[in-house]
Amino acid sequence: MTVVGTTIRLPSTERVVMSTEPPESTVSPPEGSPEQSPEGSASAPSRRTFIATTAVGGAVVAGGLVAGPSVFGAEPAEAAEAPPGSRVSLTVNGKRHTVTVDNRTSLLDLLREHLNLTGSKKGCNAGACGACTVLVDGRRVNSCLTLAVRLDGAEVTTIEGLAKGERLHPLQQAFIDQDAFQCGYCTSGQIMSGVGCIDEGHTGSPEEIREFMSGNLCRCGCYVKIVRAVEQTAHGK
Repeated sequence: MTVVGTTIRLPSTERVVMSTEPPESTVSPPEGSPEQSPEGSASAPSRRTFIATTAVGGAVVAGGLVAGPSVFGAEPAEAAEAPPGSRVSLTVNGKRHTVTVDNRTSLLDLLREHLNLTGSKKGCNAGACGACTVLVDGRRVNSCLTLAVRLDGAEVTTIEGLAKGERLHPLQQAFIDQDAFQCGYCTSGQIMSGVGCIDEGHTGSPEEIREFMSGNLCRCGCYVKIVRAVEQTAHGK
C-alpha cells in the first residue's frame, strides 16, 4: 500500500493529510494499447495461454519428426547401391581361379586380397616404384595399375610361382649369392622385373640392365648388386 502525503494550504495553518489511495496517472497509455482498445484486450493471449499453446505445438512437431519419414531420405540399403562387378577367370602360377570382383579392383588387390598371394607389394600404388611387378602372359606389368577385369583368360606369374618346390629360381638364388637386397620390400618386384628383363634379352651390358630395370626403385640403394645378380643369371657369371 502506498502512502502519499498531501499538503493542504489554509489561510492560517498548514495541515498534512495522509492518503492511502495511489495517485492517478497523468500519462496517457500508448495508442493501440489494451487500455485504449477493448478489442485488443480481448484478443491478446494471457501469459498462461501463450505458454500452454507453445508447449502443445512443440510436442506435435517433435512427434512428427519421430514418427515421420527419415530426414536423410531413403533407407540405407536403397541409398547404397552395390558397385558393378564382373566375373574373371585367370591362371595364376599355373592354377586356374574364377572370382567375382568390383570392376575397379586392380590385379594387385586381386592377388593380395582375394587370392592371398601377398608376395607382390603395394609400394606407391601409382606405378612409380615397381614393387608390385608381376608377369602377365610373360610380360612385365605394374599390377597396381592393371585392372583385373581386363585379364580374363590371362596367365599371371607372381614371385610365389617362380620356385619349383624347394628349388629356387636361378635369379632368386643369385639375389642371395650377391646379397642384392637389404630391407627386402622391393625384392619381389626386382626379381620379377629381372626375370622379364632376361627373357626380353636386355642383358647385353650392365648399362642395358640398369636401363631396362630403371622402373624398379630400391630405397636401400642395392642397385649395383641387383645388376650383378641379373648378370649372374643371364650369363652364368
